[in-house]
Amino acid sequence: MVTHFFMIRILLLILLTFPVLAQENKKPFRIGVAGLTHGHVHWVLNRAHDGDFEIVGVAESNRALAEKLLNQYKLPLSLLYTSLDEMLDKAKPEAVTAFGNTFDHLAVVRACAPRKIHVMVEKPLAFSLEHAKQIQQLAKAHSILVLTNYETTWYGSNQKIEELFRANKPMGNVRKVVVHDGHEGPKEIGVGPEFLEWLTDPVKNGGGALMDFGCYGANQVTWLLKGERPLSVLAVTQQIKPHIYPKVDDEATIVLTYPAAQGIIQASWNWPFGRKDMEVYGERGYLIADRQGSKIKAAHDKPEEFVAASDLPQPNHDPFAYLAAAVRGEIEIHPYDLSALENNMLVMEILEAAKTSAKTGKAVSLSRKQ
Repeated sequence: MVTHFFMIRILLLILLTFPVLAQENKKPFRIGVAGLTHGHVHWVLNRAHDGDFEIVGVAESNRALAEKLLNQYKLPLSLLYTSLDEMLDKAKPEAVTAFGNTFDHLAVVRACAPRKIHVMVEKPLAFSLEHAKQIQQLAKAHSILVLTNYETTWYGSNQKIEELFRANKPMGNVRKVVVHDGHEGPKEIGVGPEFLEWLTDPVKNGGGALMDFGCYGANQVTWLLKGERPLSVLAVTQQIKPHIYPKVDDEATIVLTYPAAQGIIQASWNWPFGRKDMEVYGERGYLIADRQGSKIKAAHDKPEEFVAASDLPQPNHDPFAYLAAAVRGEIEIHPYDLSALENNMLVMEILEAAKTSAKTGKAVSLSRKQ
């Protein structure tokens, strides 16, 4: 009887310990980095020694830049390849993170898709809607994930937005969303020369502030409204600083009209300070959220309260942990999640319509089905 009791205890101990052992024995996720000219590349390089993933290769033709960054983050120069194809074939990553110019996103997916290598690009998904459609076709044909990374996806304040406006909707349906994104301007904040060169190029970036920061609002509104398509897109762009940004817009406002709601996206390289915040107004209250948390007024007779942002649960707290979990089938990606391809295809439709509207001075209607 005593022996039987101890055997049960040992079995229970093994069962309780197994998940921990499995986690400890789990191999680091293998990431390849395509390009180093995007300023956000510091995000992945700064995480390179955390242990949950391994950078197995870096493809960058600018050797001086590559050596500088690899030395800065104490990564071996043996990781460097001048060709993306060579890096993919020799390093064999499970997924690639694209940190080059936006125009090159399609080329990265073209190289990765036939090799069954998943891709995460920095926002926006593509240079143009036509490029985005080709990316979508490649992803479907080769059954790979193509995710889009936005800084705002990992804000803890998204939990309050989910709770108040997407789950049981205690504040009722969304009526108006106002999104503010941008900063003083890329040159003004001192982005690196390699980043500035393509960020202010209408081909390599697809535009200026409209593309750089308009995508955030389109992404968040699409997520908030669970993939609802706007009826129309109206946009105004300006060159307030043509002496600094002669080739692209530095100011953009986009108005999205829905059957029972409106979205206003204010994208700018002219804010007096950096900002990424959004206002969501429902039938019975509002929420104003940024990285720090949310100001919430639940009813007209209640005071506004501030709720600090809490940490998002793993792996939804970080783009590279999320990428690994998605590729390995540990989480389910819903069509209009912030990183999902479906969401970002609609983002590209909105941005393309916004560029057309800004040129013509007229609202652009979106077809109801694609």
